[in-house]
Amino acid sequence: MLLALDAGNTTITAGCMEDGRLVGRAVFATARRTADEYAALFAQALHMRGVEPDGFEGAAIACVVPPLTEVLREAVHILTGRSALIVGAGVKTGLNIGIDDPSQLGAGLAAIAVGALAGHEPPLIVADLGTATTICVIDERGRLRGGAILPGAAVSLEALAGSAALLPGIPLEAPRQCIGTNTNDCMKSGAVFGTAAAIDGMVGRMERELGGGAFLLATGALAGQIVPYCERGFVIDDDLAMKGLYRIWTKNQRARK
Repeated sequence: MLLALDAGNTTITAGCMEDGRLVGRAVFATARRTADEYAALFAQALHMRGVEPDGFEGAAIACVVPPLTEVLREAVHILTGRSALIVGAGVKTGLNIGIDDPSQLGAGLAAIAVGALAGHEPPLIVADLGTATTICVIDERGRLRGGAILPGAAVSLEALAGSAALLPGIPLEAPRQCIGTNTNDCMKSGAVFGTAAAIDGMVGRMERELGGGAFLLATGALAGQIVPYCERGFVIDDDLAMKGLYRIWTKNQRARK
């Protein structure tokens, strides 16, 4: 069994992967904690799901918060006694990367792309909705062509409330209709329907540049709140990063033998 950690700016997802299947997952807030604190949190969450640390053969980490990477590596070692594979430069992913500087590809996005290709034929467009809304494009040859980064819906809403004196802080949720009739609903409409419309519009532009349609996937903490309001037919898969981390770990284990 593999312990897979996908660490973003807002949340850390821990997944237990067995033979390529997710058998348990837990989500934690990304925060300043020690390795011991993270190890204790992971141990408690795993125990609640019937998983014990001595059952892990290895671990893989995709982290986009550099100071957190070593903390998580140490936490994994405390918890499992295993050395974690850190997705980054020098790690075999199997991806055909077509961006200008492959070293700029984030670990989380690499894992998501590998997970998407594991279950679907390209071309693919994958939207990852979290702190940022990241859209990546995989062409018909399976090459990661690039994509776009938009402000995340929650971040945009917080920035709006923080920058405009008369606008309140409100939760991220869809209003009853697009045409808001009060300040709160107007803000909710812009955050939810506006983000959904932006994703739809970006997909249309990307497909024109690809020269045809693509299979659409969505993942990330906010996918369930935004994607149902997209007019394009996205399939939501919350576990793309977990699936990708399992594939990357397996590939690197084979390479060592």
